[in-house]
Amino acid sequence: MSGTSGNKRGLRRLGMSEMRCRAMSNNKQPTTPIVHCITNYVVANFVANGLVAIGASPIMGDEEREVEDLVQLADALSLNLGTVSERTVRSMKLAGEAAVKKGIPRVLDPVGAGATAYRLEAANAVIARARPTLIRCNAGEAAALLGVEWKGRGVDAGTGEVDGATLAKALASKYATTVVISGAVDYISDGKTVLTNLTGHPDMTRVVGTGCLLSSLLAAWLTKDTSLETIQDGMFRYGRAGERAVQSGIGGFSNALLEALIDEEVYTL
Repeated sequence: MSGTSGNKRGLRRLGMSEMRCRAMSNNKQPTTPIVHCITNYVVANFVANGLVAIGASPIMGDEEREVEDLVQLADALSLNLGTVSERTVRSMKLAGEAAVKKGIPRVLDPVGAGATAYRLEAANAVIARARPTLIRCNAGEAAALLGVEWKGRGVDAGTGEVDGATLAKALASKYATTVVISGAVDYISDGKTVLTNLTGHPDMTRVVGTGCLLSSLLAAWLTKDTSLETIQDGMFRYGRAGERAVQSGIGGFSNALLEALIDEEVYTL
């Protein structure tokens, strides 16, 4: 994420009174959406605090004996393969199926899908059962899910000859879902339309967990609605918060990002 949105629509700050009116006008939108996260242990605390910062409520349980019950309490589900294991894959599949039955948004972050054969297998298994509303990934992960040749390194995006817009559109079509590919330019596609976002800063990639946090924030954002424009707006606001946070330097970035997200005119639900 690194501007203006790709369809050139103007995004402006909302005053508190207007935000309250918008929230009240949509009775289906939870006042404080509960997001059930099965995420990786490297970033769990950061993700939970980020969700609280925007006015959501996180549940971080991943025990397979309770995930179906936890989904019944949730308004959205966020799945992250960062520290994937057989146990967490089982939990993700159970939670995903329960979320499909309940009809709540499901976001998958297939971290490092192209790094190992096991990760790719796990990602496809979770997709089959959870049928994600949104897949949020980098270009390398998208290429792996599509079987496109790509030069990757671990969980980093890597490089390839297919542009991000094409990858996003193809991946969305393959899985009949919406896809966000994050990078210097963010691409958002439902398989037909492609929107872009340019906000953000290159230094955001130097802090572990910024992408994982974004995926869970998008899960909360999707409780508003699942349109491409809503997703683009969320990306725009998150990137803008990141631009503000990098001014504190890399060492203070994580706390500064949380402070920026707390700003009710930046990202609050």
